[in-house]
Amino acid sequence: MARITYTIVPHDGGWAYKAADAFSEPFPNRETALAAAKAAAAEQQVGGDDEEISFQDEEGHWHFEHTDGGDRPEATVEDG
Repeated sequence: MARITYTIVPHDGGWAYKAADAFSEPFPNRETALAAAKAAAAEQQVGGDDEEISFQDEEGHWHFEHTDGGDRPEATVEDG
């Protein structure tokens, strides 16, 4: 199972949550950023419908895959 971790960090004059190299919008305080990260983590784990997806790689080749709507990552929040 894939994992995603949201980390609470200072960002852009306030606080944000970060996943990999992507930041959320800034929040005025740590508590608000933490609440937003917890909400995002909860939503990340909600399943959806099966879908057929397509994407183009860096070399211009197209790939087509079936994705299971119930295959969701385990999402956690770190406030360290």
